[in-house]
Amino acid sequence: FDRSRAPRDCIFAYRAVRGALRAYRSDGVLFELGIFGKSREVFRRTVGFLGAKQERLGRIRYGGFYAQRFSDPVVSVEGAGVRRVYDLTEPQSHSMIANGLVVHQCGEQPLLPNEACNLGSLNVARFAREQDGRWSLDWDELERVVRLAVRFLDDVIEVNPYPLAAIDAMVKANRRIGLGVMGWADLLFALDIPYDSEEALALAGRLMAFIQDIGHDQSARLAEERGPFPNYERSIYERGRPLRNSTVTTIAPTGTISMIAGCSSGIEPVFALAFEHRVKGVDGERVLPFVSQSFERFGRQRGFYSDALMGEVARRGTLAGIPGVPEAARAVFKTAHEIHWSWHVRHQAAFQRHTDNGVSKTINLPADATGQDVADAYLLAWREGCLGITVFRDGCKGGQVLNVGVGGDAAGAPEATDALDDRVVRPRPHSLAGATYRMETPIGTAFVTVNETPGGDPFEVFVQVGKAGSDTMAVAEALGRLISLVLRLPSPLSPRRRLEEVISQLAWIGGGQPTGFGAAKVLSLPDALARTLGEHIGIGRGPAPEAAKAPEGGRRRVGDLCKECGQATLVYEEGCKKCLSCGFNEC
Repeated sequence: FDRSRAPRDCIFAYRAVRGALRAYRSDGVLFELGIFGKSREVFRRTVGFLGAKQERLGRIRYGGFYAQRFSDPVVSVEGAGVRRVYDLTEPQSHSMIANGLVVHQCGEQPLLPNEACNLGSLNVARFAREQDGRWSLDWDELERVVRLAVRFLDDVIEVNPYPLAAIDAMVKANRRIGLGVMGWADLLFALDIPYDSEEALALAGRLMAFIQDIGHDQSARLAEERGPFPNYERSIYERGRPLRNSTVTTIAPTGTISMIAGCSSGIEPVFALAFEHRVKGVDGERVLPFVSQSFERFGRQRGFYSDALMGEVARRGTLAGIPGVPEAARAVFKTAHEIHWSWHVRHQAAFQRHTDNGVSKTINLPADATGQDVADAYLLAWREGCLGITVFRDGCKGGQVLNVGVGGDAAGAPEATDALDDRVVRPRPHSLAGATYRMETPIGTAFVTVNETPGGDPFEVFVQVGKAGSDTMAVAEALGRLISLVLRLPSPLSPRRRLEEVISQLAWIGGGQPTGFGAAKVLSLPDALARTLGEHIGIGRGPAPEAAKAPEGGRRRVGDLCKECGQATLVYEEGCKKCLSCGFNEC
């Protein structure tokens, strides 16, 4: 539809960074795209909107439309020129709305129009060598592989079949490559160096400086052999030694390829010391447990290795709260959330000082981090010379807040009764007493709160597991809300009898990752909830023994629910969500 209007000379004015006053003008040309009938459902499923707008779109009726036939052939597609527009960043997913299209920014590899990424990563843990019981880095072998990798990435530019001539021309004009690293945490494990130490920072700087120097030297040798990149004379290198590539190093996200290579991701600390890969094949699904080989080697050398210990590490994913682990192991084998955020920033800066492009790194903050902590992280990154920073605070998505005060008070609350009345849902009193239970489940430690009326009848249930804003927490909250609704609706059954019926429905629901053995075996979150509710009213199998014995600090760390395999192992690393079980990556 033609929605053109009269041209306007100045819609608004602004002052540019360098002080120039600029005015935004409009020629008034405007067209509106209408999507109707069945096409609207196709748009909702395949494209859609963001946030609340998508929810409103989902409430529109999609049935009963006539079939649509497209009879207008496309004769040609011709360019109509280029216009300057303003791109707005969407704050929740950090995507950009560019001319109506949702695009995602990349902080590690800034590209010119029509350029393409050409990245490669070295598993630096593979260069650790043991001699006489001591581990060190094989610098000679690292140099050989760096030179080979630079030549390989330059060859990729020549053989890659680019889809457009403009992309082919721009890529070959600048010949941008990005050689980086992964397996950094595994290398520190092998060398017995804590991630949060000055020794680790010094090694990080030395390692990346070595890769940068050798990479640039190899690019210069290729320039002598094959010629420098065509735009060399207009580049920052015009008076220096000619290079084959405009950039040589980048530390890119390696969430997927690091899982294929069996090493830690990028320069990140490990998210967990143990997890499970779930692999689907023609013969069904197989579970492949993974425990850090470096930790296993460390435990055998120090004499504290045992199958029971490794099983506990596999269950928790961290050494926190596990007795019998030496302090030396606790210092070296820390996970991402056990390391203060300042060390994350300083590691990124140590690598950034010797990297042509950007560095992919997630700065993990605890759930109780304040706005000042985030500001301090930004300022530290700026002072240390980082090109960009990704900060992720546990629970920062801000899930639905539970409403626990819906008017009224305890004195005016209706008494529990079996008789039906004209109320739809009994209002909640101002104050209720109850008990909170801690229960180990296959997707983490759950906290179940059961509140009762003054007469002792169960009235509401709250379930908390996982991080606020996660799918795991959403499922738990939904279970609590539905059980509370059953208890508060009018019914000829007493609240206790209704809760018994709920328990009978939830008990023995199986999942993909049961925990515990024998009578203590918990099959799933619903099964754990049934056990807890049964304990509260005095029926059922009773609590799992480990729920009472779990040491402080031993809460199992889990991620969000993975849409691919359904496991609660979707974690946020390197600015992206990836699944530790199946390798799914959202980026």
